[in-house]
Parts: sequence; C-alpha cells; structure tokens
Amino acid sequence: MIAQLRGRLVAKAPTEVVVDVHGVGYHASIPLSTYYGLPPLEAEVLLHTTTHVREDALVLYGFLTREEKAAFELLCTVGGIGPRLATNILSGISARELVPAICTGDLVRLQAVPGVGKKTAERIVVELKEKAGRLALARVTPAEPGGSGDGLVEDVISALVNLGYPRQAAARVVGQAARGRGGAPTFETLVKEALKRLAEGARG
Repeated sequence: MIAQLRGRLVAKAPTEVVVDVHGVGYHASIPLSTYYGLPPLEAEVLLHTTTHVREDALVLYGFLTREEKAAFELLCTVGGIGPRLATNILSGISARELVPAICTGDLVRLQAVPGVGKKTAERIVVELKEKAGRLALARVTPAEPGGSGDGLVEDVISALVNLGYPRQAAARVVGQAARGRGGAPTFETLVKEALKRLAEGARG
C-alpha cells in the first residue's frame, strides 16, 4: 500500500494530480479541498495517500493533510459510499466541518453537499457518529484529561478552535454548556454539548 507521495507536482486539475517521484509519475485522485491548497506546478508536494484496488485498476487517492485522509477513510466505511463519492463529499465539505456535522447529527449541513441525499446523510450519521467523535477527541486531547474549573473550560475552547470554530463563539457555547450541566463535567461531555449548541446556532 502506498501511504504517501513526496515529489514534483507535474500536473494538477480539480480532481486529479500527477506527482513525479524519482522519475516515476504517480496519478492520484483528489478532492477540491486538496486542489485548492496545492503548490504551483514543478514545486515539491507531499500527499498522504490511500490505495484502492478494483478489478481493473489500482487507484490512488491523495490528500494534503492526514485529517482529510482520515475523513476519507471514515466515509468509505459507510455502506453505499465508495471512494468516488467520499472524494466528492470532501469536495463539498471540509474535514474540519465534516466531523462536527457528524457528531451533532447536522443532516441539513450534510445534505447541502452535492450527491448526498437525506438517506445517505442519515446513514453517515448513524454509522459514523461514534467513530467521528473519537476522531475529533483524538485531534484535541487536553493537557490534563479529567481536569476541572477554568482549565477544563479553556481546554474545550481550544479544542473547538482546533476544529475550526471562531474563539469567541467557542467560548460562548462552552460557558453555556458548563453552566447547563449538573455535576462535574468532563472534557468529552463539554465538547459534545458545545458542538450540539454550535450546530443548533448554525441552523437557527
């Protein structure tokens, strides 16, 4: 399995690239999110790749970030979603938006992606909600898991900022979530509650 490519970018289009690695040109399919971040032609590029084997071909899919690759591989585990549709989904919603949308069950946001209807959006949420939650938490592990007070709140705010939310909005919903929960909140419960509130705010 080819896990990454580092070489000279010799061709690029919105859906594909060719990377020259020591004289060998590797073709990879890409989402638009990767295309927008590509360097100029002839510059060096590093792509994180995953390999899919079909009956008639071996196909590489490339991504600029490990986050994109992880989201792609997550989508491919959903029944009825193959590599091509997973790539199309990441062309319509970034990995940073996708994970919170799945965690909060934001079907409206998912259905806004071309090619994703109501049934597909529901299947994505049902099959990936728990996995996406673990992926989000793994990206934003706090310095002191299980902490309390101001330190815990700041950890959760930082987590949401790392997920792509504005700091001011993150601070507001984390404060609301902390006040709204009885007992001693944990990092995980506060993140989930804050994501839920952010999704509700975006819809309303």
